[in-house]
Amino acid sequence: MRTMLKPVVLAALLIAAGAAYADESKDVTLYKSPLCGCCEGYADYLRDNGFTVTVKPTHDLVTMSREAGIPDDFQGCHLSMIDGYVVSGHVPVNTVRKLLSERPDIKGVTLPGMPLGSPGMSGAQEAPFEMLEITKSGTVGGIYAKE
Repeated sequence: MRTMLKPVVLAALLIAAGAAYADESKDVTLYKSPLCGCCEGYADYLRDNGFTVTVKPTHDLVTMSREAGIPDDFQGCHLSMIDGYVVSGHVPVNTVRKLLSERPDIKGVTLPGMPLGSPGMSGAQEAPFEMLEITKSGTVGGIYAKE
């Protein structure tokens, strides 16, 4: 016998799913060099994708990135803090959402440098972006996502 969900049950399931999505933190604090324009472009990109972004200019970005556990050779041009995770560089929003939904036991992710065509950067994407995971001990643990 085939059963159908009653409209009330279906509505309750949809409301619960929406509440779970709404609970996902959308607040981002983005630290950047005071003169960097691409970082503002990345902040706008996050805003366009539903995040609330507070930009904080700093001259201590390298030190802050090190303290966040990102090795020097793997730092991006800005540093974002979101829901307990570190996101360094021009990481695509799909990877940010994956990080927030999967909740892996890592410090965060990084897209090192300033790759052409990445969110907030001009130019055409030349190769898939490889977002690297930053382990709790502050080492690069391998590729977290590829886009």
